[in-house]
Amino acid sequence: MPSPHALAAERIRHWVLSAFPRGQSGIDYDHPAGDPGLFGPDSVTWRVHSDFPGMLAGGLCALMLQTLHPLALAGVWDHSNFRTDLVGRLRRTTNFVAGTTYASRPEAQKLIDRVAGIHEQVRGTLPDGRLYRADDPALLTWVHVTESFGFLEGFRRYSPMTLPIGAAEAYYGEVRRVAEALGARDVPGTEAEVAAFFARMQGELRLDERSREVLRVLARIRLPVPMAGLSRDLFLGAGAALLPDWAVDMLAPTRFERARAAVASRTLRTMSPIFRAALNDGVGPRACRRVGADPSILDRWP
Repeated sequence: MPSPHALAAERIRHWVLSAFPRGQSGIDYDHPAGDPGLFGPDSVTWRVHSDFPGMLAGGLCALMLQTLHPLALAGVWDHSNFRTDLVGRLRRTTNFVAGTTYASRPEAQKLIDRVAGIHEQVRGTLPDGRLYRADDPALLTWVHVTESFGFLEGFRRYSPMTLPIGAAEAYYGEVRRVAEALGARDVPGTEAEVAAFFARMQGELRLDERSREVLRVLARIRLPVPMAGLSRDLFLGAGAALLPDWAVDMLAPTRFERARAAVASRTLRTMSPIFRAALNDGVGPRACRRVGADPSILDRWP
């Protein structure tokens, strides 16, 4: 009879693959042999991005931060069907991050070119008359920094691996390659630069009615998984627990919401080794095999 740990891992695997099905992105992670992609098997990025709980919670943290920038939010508001297909948006973002992390250089470049082409078409005017465009280098930098911050903090909080000294600096230095390829400029490459960037940006951020509406949609999202509401609340709470203090002050969660985030954070931290056991055959291991590396390298630092 399977052990309780094995049964839990199987349930989690079913949960994850129901929400984020494999084999539908069209991305080739297996060829050409030997191609290390944009980062390679010795990178911090390959390890940080292999941790599913940290990546999902970190991505939700990034979404919460992005709602606070009126110009960045306008593109989502005016040019997407986020109200009816937020799950699809999450899947597309997941595919982009996974592909640019683990696929070959040509596959990663195809993804970057495709997204850059979409950005060229996303532009408009805010109600206050300000113009926006998704390929604005400053907005690309904002989106990138919120995502990389969320992913790194998610790994720190929820991965069973401890982040060694210097790994955070290496991570920020590595992942800015994708942002710069999309057209971002002056992209922070260290933790100190990220903190300084957030401090500079706070004067441009605000919680307005559009922000609140997107957050309400996010709070109602139903992934196609068992216990959808409980699963949503777990990851949303775990993502909220990653927010920097200044963002918490802006979002002003209630006492109950703060307590729920703390409980979700502790729960996901406890569950993270089971997630790792359940998802040991994803795109990261496939990329390892493409370059002739043992997938177990993702569970230790080079």
